[in-house]
Amino acid sequence: MTQIEFNNMVKSHSTSLKMHALNFTKDVEDANDLVQDTMLKAIRFYNNFEEGTNFKGWLFVIMKNTFINNYRKTVKSKTLITQEEDISSMNLMYSSEKNGSISKMIVDDIQKALNHLPEVYSIPFIKYFEGFKYHEIADELQIPLGTVKTRIHVAREMLKKYLKTYAKSDQVG
Repeated sequence: MTQIEFNNMVKSHSTSLKMHALNFTKDVEDANDLVQDTMLKAIRFYNNFEEGTNFKGWLFVIMKNTFINNYRKTVKSKTLITQEEDISSMNLMYSSEKNGSISKMIVDDIQKALNHLPEVYSIPFIKYFEGFKYHEIADELQIPLGTVKTRIHVAREMLKKYLKTYAKSDQVG
């Protein structure tokens, strides 16, 4: 089959392609665009058609795949647009100001609570919080391991009382 014969065959199916496209798009203009894209792809990939197979079915498969690919592109672009609106500079500025001020307030409150702890409790607690192991703290402070564990536990309990406003309402503290 020559390229001209193939092109004429594609053109002869344009009416049935348009009816099929309307089933996908539900819009005349979108259906016309889909038919045009389908016909272009069919002509471009004319070498892939195997003579003796269902030509109309081959065209319909091209149309279905084209519609699905276009739909995916549209959904993806809408998602990107929505995300861009969500992260607009005004939204980011508001969010960072809000997060920054809340974080600073919390850090200040934690620091105040730590300052209220007697040193015998705050020093082991801070060292533990910084990542030191119990035995390392015990060696550095030259106190028994059990005493380190007790002081850290007492410091936690005291901090819970100082910071009870940050506790979740469903927790027992």
